[in-house]
Amino acid sequence: MGSLVGKKAPSFNATAVVNGNEVINNFSLDQFIDKKYVLLFFYTKDFSGICPSELHDFQEKLSDFQSRNVEVIGCSTDSEESHLNWLDLAKDKGGIKGIKYPLISDMSKTISANYGTLAGEYEMDEDDQLIATGPMIPYRGLFLIDKSGIVQHQLINFFTLVRNVSEELRTVDALIYFEKNGEFCPVKK
Repeated sequence: MGSLVGKKAPSFNATAVVNGNEVINNFSLDQFIDKKYVLLFFYTKDFSGICPSELHDFQEKLSDFQSRNVEVIGCSTDSEESHLNWLDLAKDKGGIKGIKYPLISDMSKTISANYGTLAGEYEMDEDDQLIATGPMIPYRGLFLIDKSGIVQHQLINFFTLVRNVSEELRTVDALIYFEKNGEFCPVKK
């Protein structure tokens, strides 16, 4: 799959855990169109060794994103029950207790596949269902989606390369600067 930059973000309806403990069905990007920017990021697995540090960093900077009208959303191929169990586990025990932004459950793996982050060998059958022969977990993908639903920024890292959340704030600032001023944001602005 090629880049999604400049294209409409693939839509989805999925189950998500919001506010750290509430399961929502039919969670969709559509609810944010014309209202908020969306920073959608994919992580490999619940209960993994390195993912908690990244998820906690997004939480620590959540108010910075919110002040810029950005909805932060995480996604993995784990179930909502797995998300809830991980959210119930303390940080010092490898958990993500305290995370308040939505975590999507992509058990069907179609969201990860549509965003080009799904690792593993697979193909789609005639019913648009995945047929897999591998781990089928997402790479560390990240997508900044504007208020019109267009992907403005895309980053996909291998499992071992974590993202710099502060850099993502700078990228949001650059997009907002461009939209406000009609010109490119200078370096280090």
